[in-house]
Amino acid sequence: MPDIRHALSTRRADDFAAWYQEVVSAADMAEESGVRGCMVIKPWGYGIWERMQRLLDERIKATGHDNCYFPLFIPLANFEREAAHVEGFAKEMAVVTHHRLIADGKGGLIPDPEARLEEPLVVRPTSETIIGDAMSRWVRSWRDLPLKLNQWANVVRWEMRTRMFLRTSEFLWQEGHTAHEDADDARAHTLRTLEIYRAAAEEDFAIPVIAGEKPENERFPGAVETWSIEAMMQDGKALQAGTSHYLGTNFAQASDIRFQDRDGGEQLCHTTSFGMSTRMVGGVIMTHGDDDGLRVPPAIAPWQVVILPMLRDNDGDAAVRDYCEGLRAGLAGQTTLGEKLRVLLDDKPGKAATKRWDWVRKGAPVIVEVGPRDVENGVVSLLRRDGLWDTATGKPAFQSPSRDLAMQTVPSILDDMQNAMLVTARERRDANIARDVADMDALDAIFGDDKRYPGWAEVQWSRPTGSDLDRVVAMLKERKLTFRNVPLHARPADGICLFTGKPAIERIYVARAY
Repeated sequence: MPDIRHALSTRRADDFAAWYQEVVSAADMAEESGVRGCMVIKPWGYGIWERMQRLLDERIKATGHDNCYFPLFIPLANFEREAAHVEGFAKEMAVVTHHRLIADGKGGLIPDPEARLEEPLVVRPTSETIIGDAMSRWVRSWRDLPLKLNQWANVVRWEMRTRMFLRTSEFLWQEGHTAHEDADDARAHTLRTLEIYRAAAEEDFAIPVIAGEKPENERFPGAVETWSIEAMMQDGKALQAGTSHYLGTNFAQASDIRFQDRDGGEQLCHTTSFGMSTRMVGGVIMTHGDDDGLRVPPAIAPWQVVILPMLRDNDGDAAVRDYCEGLRAGLAGQTTLGEKLRVLLDDKPGKAATKRWDWVRKGAPVIVEVGPRDVENGVVSLLRRDGLWDTATGKPAFQSPSRDLAMQTVPSILDDMQNAMLVTARERRDANIARDVADMDALDAIFGDDKRYPGWAEVQWSRPTGSDLDRVVAMLKERKLTFRNVPLHARPADGICLFTGKPAIERIYVARAY
C-alpha cells in the first residue's frame, strides 16, 4: 500500500490531544480570545453549532417547550437558598462586585470603591435559581402545569484546565426547565428529554451514545436523579454529551414554587432541568475526525457540497463559472435528510488544490472540482470526505460522474454518508467495551499504563451509597477512572459487585473521561 500524505502533521494514534488542537485550528473552527478559558468561535465552527442548535431546538419545541431568555446576572441570594446547589458550583462562580471603574492615577483602571454593589451578582453558571423565581410568580394552579421552558444562552464556569469546545470558562448551551404536578410526571419528562438528546446525538450528529442514570456521586448539585448520554471518543475516553435532571421539590422549596392542586390544597411543584452545550462540537471532532482533519456529518454541515471552479484568469473562466452555477442551482433544488441541500460555490481567488485541502480539513462532506476539461466533457470531479483516499494509488479518490448524474446522486451520497458515519462510530465503540469484568485485577489489566486508548469497562455493582460509595469512588480515582452511567437497557445483574463483594444490583460503565 502506498504511503498517504495526510493533511495534518499530527496523527491521532501518536498524540490524540495534540491532534485535536490541530483539527480545531486547521479546520478554522475557533481560536483563543486573549481571555483565559474563553474562545472565539469562527464561522465554520459556529455554523456547525447553529445547525446542531436548530435541529435540537426543533426536537425540544416538539415536546411542548417555549423558548425564553433570563438575565446573565443572578443575585447571590438566589443560590444561597439551595445549599447543595451553591456548594456544587461555588468554586466555579464568577462574581460581579462593582458597577464602575475609575482611574488609578498610574494610567490604569480599578473598581471604584464607591461603586460596590449592595449584593454581589453571579455570572450565570446555570439558571435553576433565577428561573425558579419566575416560576414562583407564573405558577398558581394545577392548570398552569406542566410549565416547560427552554433558553439558548451562554454560561460561565471558571474552569482551571480548559480546552476549546470541550471545557471552557464560557460556553454556549441550551437549558430546559420544567415544573410539574407530581413526581411521576416530572420523572417521565426527565426521560423524555433524555430521549431528545439520544435522538439528536445519533440521528443528527451521528454520535452513538448510551443513555442511563448517573450514580449518586455524579448527580447535578441539588438533583434527586441525574441521567446522561455518554459517548466514546476515538481515544476510548467518555464524553458526557447531555444531562437531564429530576430535581424533586428541592428547588421548588427554595424558590417557593407552589400551586393549588385539583382538590384545592397547596402543593410544591416537582421540577426538572436539562442541558446540552458546545462541548458537543468537540464530540463531533473526536468522534468523526481523521488524520486529514474534521469530517462533518451532512445533517450538521453548514455547507454539504462545496463546488470549486478551477479558474485560470483567461477567457475560459466564464464558461467554467456558468457550468458550476448550473450545478449549484441544480443541487440546491434537491433535498436530503429532510431539507434542501446546502451548496456553496467557492469562487474566491486561489489555487483549486489549496482550496480543496482547506475544505478537506474543514470536513465538508462532498467537494466538487470543475475545470475547463470537465466542462468540455460534461463531467465533474467529485470527492467524498468519508472516502478521501484511493488506497491503491495513495491519491485522492475522485469520481467523475456527468454533471446530470452528480445532481441526481449527491443527495443519496449524503444520506449514505450520514448513516455510515454513525455505523462506523457505533462499531468502534462496541468493539472497545470490555464486558463481564469480574474483579479489580481484570479492571487494572484493561486500564493499564500501557493501554493508551483502552475504551470502557462494563462492571456489575451493588449501588453503594454514602461512605461505601466514597470508598469505591476513591478506588476509581486512584486509577484515573470514573463512573459514567447505568444504561437504561443493560442486561440484568447476575453476579457480585466488583467493588464491595455484595450481590450486584445493576451494571454500570467505568471509563476515563473528558
